[in-house]
Amino acid sequence: MKKYMTKIFFLGSFLILGNVLLGQTDASEERELQAAQMWYKLSKITFKKVYDEFQGFKVDVPVFSEGVKKWDGQEIEIRGYIVPSQGYEGQTEFFLSAYPYNMCFFCGGAGPETIMEVYTKEEIDYTAEAVIVKGVLRLNDTDINRLIYALEDVELVEF
Repeated sequence: MKKYMTKIFFLGSFLILGNVLLGQTDASEERELQAAQMWYKLSKITFKKVYDEFQGFKVDVPVFSEGVKKWDGQEIEIRGYIVPSQGYEGQTEFFLSAYPYNMCFFCGGAGPETIMEVYTKEEIDYTAEAVIVKGVLRLNDTDINRLIYALEDVELVEF
């Protein structure tokens, strides 16, 4: 009888531990999915041509949808790839791209809605792997010398 009770105890413990681990994996996968989907939400924009006095020609200015405007000033989590602006050492300012470094906006492989300026609280080291960061999103439709999205007060959530 004691043998069976021991087996039942270990089997029950195994099942409980398995459920806890699976639950954590599901939560982690859910977070990653939500962070990756933020780029899709931010892609809901159009552009209009506006004459720029300083440049002397028409420039594309973003027109944010209501769905995008609701994120302005809100804390978001987003998954992306670091595009360094000042080498590969720890940085507090860099770009975050929806696509890997070799496919990002600056290489001509994507639109301006797929990259954002990032300003961190602490240095973050470059990695070629995707990262998840969180910070306060700012929309820009007035300064053509800046990207249309910026993320401020950024913290690294996970590599």
